[in-house]
Amino acid sequence: MGKPASALGPLGVVTLALLVERPMHPYEMYQLLIARGEQRIVKVRPGSLYHTIDRLVDSGLAESVGTERAGNRPERTVYAITDLGREKLDTRVAELLRAPVNEYALFPVAIGEAHNLSGGTFRGLLAQRLERLEAERSDVASEVAAARSRGVPRRWKLDSEFLVAQLDAEITWVESVIGELDAGTLDWEEPRPDSLRGTPTSGDPLND
Repeated sequence: MGKPASALGPLGVVTLALLVERPMHPYEMYQLLIARGEQRIVKVRPGSLYHTIDRLVDSGLAESVGTERAGNRPERTVYAITDLGREKLDTRVAELLRAPVNEYALFPVAIGEAHNLSGGTFRGLLAQRLERLEAERSDVASEVAAARSRGVPRRWKLDSEFLVAQLDAEITWVESVIGELDAGTLDWEEPRPDSLRGTPTSGDPLND
């Protein structure tokens, strides 16, 4: 049976989902994930993919079903999902859909500490982020449109649609903060010079 399976991480979920489609070798899995733009929602690296497959096999969620060779390339092991793997995949997807999970993203951490920067620096960094967000939004939206034009069922690209919605929300928020900084309506206390840092000030809740 193998070792007990721990909770499936993002790469484990998408790997098992690929094997639901058909048995395949890791390189084919990697190519498909990149071709479908899955690297936008899951960190995909060849090394981590092979490690994930090894863990799925050890846990009895996937199994080797043979090898194949293309031309002069080395033989590649082909893997398939097991009945237990399909059960675990369905259970994990249901869990992730049912209840929000705090993923502890880094951007909220940076936002929470942005008051340590000058207003001008903060505004400039947000402008850089906005430019990248808009470029990513354009790329993902183009992928969704291309998939629709090819007749790809919408249910297969709901993750990309959700990513566009997320990007839209963040773009709107970043634009609003930049607008408030430009208008002077966002109260921003400039950081004190290094020589004054650590000096207690009246009204500082940490020093009251």
